[in-house]
Amino acid sequence: MSLNFSIVDDFARKIKFHSLNSEENEENQISLDVNPPQSFFGNFNLIREQFSQLQQNGWRIFIFADNENQMLRLEEIFRDFTEKSESFGDKIRDNAKRHLAYHALEIFPTAISAGFSIEQTKTFVVQENEIFGRRRQKSSASIHAKSEAIEAFVDLNEGDYVVHTGFGIGQFKGIQRLKTGGAEKDYIKIEYAGEEFLYVPLEQLNLVQRYIGSGGNAPRLDSLGSKSWENRKNRVKKAVEEMAEKLLALYGKRKIARGFAFARVPDLEAEFDAAFPYEDTPDQFSVTKEIKADLEKAVPMDRLLCGDVGYGKTEIAMRAAFKAVLSKKQVAFLAPTTILAEQHFETCEERFRGFPVIIKHLSRFVPQKEQKKILSELKEGKIDILVGTHRIIQKDVEWADLGLMIIDEEQRFGVKDKERLKTLRTNIDCLSMSATPIPRTLQMSLLKIRDMSLLTTPPQTRKPIETTVDEFDEEKIANAIRREIERGGQVFFLHNRVETLEETCAKLSTLLPELLIDFAHGQMSANELDDIFRRFKMGGFHVLVATTIIENGIDIPNVNTIIIDRADMYGISQLYQLRGRVGRSDRTAYAYLFYPKNRVLSEVAMKRLQAISDFTELGSGFKIAMKDMEIRGAGNLLGKDQSGDVYSVGFDLYVRLLSQAIEKLTKENYVEQTDVLLELEYTGFIPDNYVKNTQTKMEIYKKVASIQNQDALEMLILEIEDRFGPMPDEMESLFSLAQVRILAKKLKIDSLKEKGGKICTTFRSVSDIPVEKFMRLFNSCPTQIKPDPKNPRSFYLITDSIPPNEKGLFIREKLEAMI
Repeated sequence: MSLNFSIVDDFARKIKFHSLNSEENEENQISLDVNPPQSFFGNFNLIREQFSQLQQNGWRIFIFADNENQMLRLEEIFRDFTEKSESFGDKIRDNAKRHLAYHALEIFPTAISAGFSIEQTKTFVVQENEIFGRRRQKSSASIHAKSEAIEAFVDLNEGDYVVHTGFGIGQFKGIQRLKTGGAEKDYIKIEYAGEEFLYVPLEQLNLVQRYIGSGGNAPRLDSLGSKSWENRKNRVKKAVEEMAEKLLALYGKRKIARGFAFARVPDLEAEFDAAFPYEDTPDQFSVTKEIKADLEKAVPMDRLLCGDVGYGKTEIAMRAAFKAVLSKKQVAFLAPTTILAEQHFETCEERFRGFPVIIKHLSRFVPQKEQKKILSELKEGKIDILVGTHRIIQKDVEWADLGLMIIDEEQRFGVKDKERLKTLRTNIDCLSMSATPIPRTLQMSLLKIRDMSLLTTPPQTRKPIETTVDEFDEEKIANAIRREIERGGQVFFLHNRVETLEETCAKLSTLLPELLIDFAHGQMSANELDDIFRRFKMGGFHVLVATTIIENGIDIPNVNTIIIDRADMYGISQLYQLRGRVGRSDRTAYAYLFYPKNRVLSEVAMKRLQAISDFTELGSGFKIAMKDMEIRGAGNLLGKDQSGDVYSVGFDLYVRLLSQAIEKLTKENYVEQTDVLLELEYTGFIPDNYVKNTQTKMEIYKKVASIQNQDALEMLILEIEDRFGPMPDEMESLFSLAQVRILAKKLKIDSLKEKGGKICTTFRSVSDIPVEKFMRLFNSCPTQIKPDPKNPRSFYLITDSIPPNEKGLFIREKLEAMI
């Protein structure tokens, strides 16, 4: 075959054409005879042998990776081939001896469709999939600016309770645009006791957070000007300082415990990671690095990995398992149900194929004779990874050298199992995974007692699940099922009472006589369940009526409607998990949550159903967990109840105060970090014709207010323009203010307060003032800068002649001159 291509880019320039008879055409193109691509099917011995032979014969080898992350992994795998060495052939100009030249292998982070080789130019090109013998599947991640975990939980609706760090608990009354002295901007309107209102400018949005208290009870509103809030805050501050000392004792115990520092085997680890058939999301890449770094420390890891179904938690867990196996340690992979354990086992077998790793499965599905054999081999160290239910942590299970425990959905295990886990994981590394961690687990992670990693980037084709909450109605149920069947799909019908399951199945068969319906529950034998799920997966019947046995591990992409009977009886995290059983393909999925007709629901049940109805967007698991904590209450962290303190100031401020107390006790020369206070008269807001939705505006304002550096600012600008188009002038002004905050933080400026045409700029201390640069600035524009005779830490920026929409730029220029 022949291939025409232009001699462009760095790759093409590296190919040197010698003794070719083909003539260049006007478009700088030549015609060459090429050989088709070669696939190595993951045989790295063959690859290295062939690459070595080619290099000895003077060939150039080029590998094209799909992205930069893959390029880094491939560089690690082929480090011996990519290292530059002085080539004696490069010094020889005689064409007769040119075949002796040695060229280092080169890797490009550019996707191509296939590799090829050209004998005339001694060029060998490989597309990364040809190395692993698999077809790579893409998943793109949109650029997004991240904020802290708590910060991400903004989602304020009118009527929600909020906490202002300076004024206390109030009620959010929406965003209001006000015009004062020629300047126009948006404010957050907060109502306090006695129908008093506080208008908070959007540049101070970082001082406001949604109130998360105890048990979802309505808090008492504070009064503006009252000392009650400050007194409460100071009391909680003292309490958390005591709490911090206890936490540090806990930290100390954990640091004293000696774990195992897993070895770093970069080439083999990169080989395993690169064999993943999807492109890593940015989250997956960074979380993998975090976990591997933890494993390489001698301190036992205790990390929570939080991410929605299908976001890549299991893949990261398998990478951690592979690292453990490379250090000759055993891995326990624990799942809450037999079905999920079996699914994890199948996934591991598929993923580790081609690598010398022995994986076994242990649960009640495994015959007793086989169980005994597995336990014997485990004790002898012949098994590397054991996947199973709570069966793998029972007392008769003896490990030769257990090094890592992976726990999927830890909250689903019983009290006895959790106590057993505690004894097992005192000095081994532990990775817990969850889509919706329970409040206590989440709270410990947010307080950094446990480390937490978040996966927030959804798969490319995943769509939000359309959720309906309604009274039980047979006609609606029949219509929903028929709609799904008509488009070729299948349906889960959840009824969580074993004794009436067959009766429910019979009623549905009467209601829908044209459909095939079957049922499943946890009291069935392993063989019966296996048969039912296999037939359902193969399309043997239309509707599966089941108990919560389907909650974890049932992965059937063709099932895209779920109907939940008595949805009022479930916890919020359980509802979220159940809803996650559908929507696993590129089709729109539907979830119907029914509660009994003509029955009054409890307040907690109503809040749960409202929350599950509200949070339908992708990646809501973390928000659901936060909402669960709001409904159920946060507290009782170390056995002593702190819910009173949490209730009095709100969870967010409580966490902040506790974090500060911990830093104060652990850091030498501790200086309390304070936010830059901006009180400026400028024009800047998000126009209604640019972003209509109030909640989306709040999200953007919050992100702007929480920006800490220039990179985050640029990422946010990219995200906004990608979503809504070019930004209007009013928003440009907002981003100028964000840059002012970044600069002020660098300069250690405490506040910028504007009044009467001048801005009082105050440093934290006199020693923070860059005297030489300040004097240079003062001398260059004496009419715009005046020292403050009353305060040596302050100076004035004169702004009476600066238009409101240009004020941000003016301040920014002056601050930049002092950096």
